Amino acid sequence: MIPASKAQPAIVRTERGLTVAGTRITLYDVMDCLKARYPPELIRGLFELTEEQIEAALAYIEANRPQVEAEYRQVLEEAEELRRYYEDRNRERMARIALQPPKPGTEEAWKRLRVAKAKREPGV
Repeated sequence: MIPASKAQPAIVRTERGLTVAGTRITLYDVMDCLKARYPPELIRGLFELTEEQIEAALAYIEANRPQVEAEYRQVLEEAEELRRYYEDRNRERMARIALQPPKPGTEEAWKRLRVAKAKREPGV
């Protein structure tokens, strides 16, 4: 057994926020999956975590739920602000791109894409 003073923390704070030690996976990534009601086994496989890592992440979230939830809300708000910023910044560029005709040889693929999109739209 490793003495507690030499044990490495399973969750660390990095410039990305609360992170599973030894990975780039944040607890906010795990929270996204939990909010989508993914089971722990799926989350573990999705992020290629070990059993110990996913258990540590879930235990940390449960033990520190108010703080983790507050940070998670802040991360979501910042992501939404960035999305709006880049959407506004690139609005004209995206409009120009949308007006361009399809590249030669891709007409059939675009036709199938339009049909698939039409099927997904409500009321169609």
